[in-house]
Amino acid sequence: MDSAKEFMLKTGMIKRGDIIGVGVSGGSDSMALLHFLHGMAEELDIEIVAIHVDHGIRENSYMDADFVREKAREMGVRFYKFRIDAPKIAKEKSLSLETAAREARYGVFASLIKKGVVDKIALAHHTLDQAETILMHIFRGSGVSGAKGMDPIRDGVYIRPLLSTSKEEIMDYIKSNQIEYVDDYTNKDTSYNRNFVRSLLTNEISKRWPNAVGAIASFGQAIVEDDEYIRSQIYADAMMVEDKLVRIPNSYFLYPNAVVSRIIFKAVKAIGINCDIERKHILAIKELALSGENGSRLYLPFEAIVFKEYDYITISNRKQESTELNQPLKCGEFDVDGFGKVSVKRVKDFNVKEGQLLIDWRKVPKTAVWRFRQDGDVFTKFGGGTKKLKSYLIDKKVPLRQRGVIPVLADGNDILAIAGIEISDKVKVEDVPTAYLIEVKR
Repeated sequence: MDSAKEFMLKTGMIKRGDIIGVGVSGGSDSMALLHFLHGMAEELDIEIVAIHVDHGIRENSYMDADFVREKAREMGVRFYKFRIDAPKIAKEKSLSLETAAREARYGVFASLIKKGVVDKIALAHHTLDQAETILMHIFRGSGVSGAKGMDPIRDGVYIRPLLSTSKEEIMDYIKSNQIEYVDDYTNKDTSYNRNFVRSLLTNEISKRWPNAVGAIASFGQAIVEDDEYIRSQIYADAMMVEDKLVRIPNSYFLYPNAVVSRIIFKAVKAIGINCDIERKHILAIKELALSGENGSRLYLPFEAIVFKEYDYITISNRKQESTELNQPLKCGEFDVDGFGKVSVKRVKDFNVKEGQLLIDWRKVPKTAVWRFRQDGDVFTKFGGGTKKLKSYLIDKKVPLRQRGVIPVLADGNDILAIAGIEISDKVKVEDVPTAYLIEVKR
């Protein structure tokens, strides 16, 4: 496993003092990785922890957990076992069994990292896995991002020490060190996409092109290098990132597709979206930016939404609709999902800052409440003139995405204040000692 050691040192994926959780299924790859890292623990000054996730797919899956527990005990390695119901998750979320198992497994890993049980998670993906991943991404319609395959280090915490190691080298290591492992019969079930690709890759393609696996993995590495260079030439300073929201100027979509795609990848990653953005999504977003009507939207995987909002494309990773709000006007704060926190306090200083509103609370009927906009709402602009609230928000270029979640202070259909935007002329402050200051905190 010299290639694995060299690869780890080259990428700097492990640092002294790290607690490395190894995802161990009990199969040949993960058992080889556990044995390998355990053997290097003293040299690298790290601690190894074995983590087994039972996906609840097979009736006798508990036997794999018992096997891993016993081998971890023999090595003197801490062992953690978790059981998830992947079939149930797949049904509830309308996911494939593979995707549901993967999501739940990574959920377990993320929880262990968050709690500080481990610093990093080591996964046993090797060169054959890399080649399969690249092919599956290409078959699914992915662009350059998918053709790169798996990263050696993802999010700074998921590491793949064997990614440059061949399956043959792993099996030689297992034989030389007499490492026991268990075979999962579901690995032969070609109803799973990876098993299907593997059966073709190992049994058919490699017969004609013996170096196919290495060639595909090398192709992925070449893509990585080209991608890194193109990304280094991209400037996206006008892109604005907020909490779970990113705005991209429409002018950015005039660039060639190679640049546009990378801007989009950068944008979605900045707001925590790690779903597969395929070429079809890139082209759809570009068409929306250049030709779509204002207020139009489209949907990406994992509930992300893209909006055309005047001179910008907005990509959101949060719920856009708040279901209920009925809050009387009083000093204090209240939260509004998808909008922020509305603060109301009594003040004597009438020098308001941008985004703050000042109202004469004495002019507000006791029946007025904070709520969301409704059909028939009207607004008397500061300085005079009444308009439908919808028309006023359009005039102020408030994105359609936001109009349904902006709190308004209303007495019936008479809107007295629009949080963060404007007050009605009916509640303007004149000759009074105190007033209410309304502020939106995001």
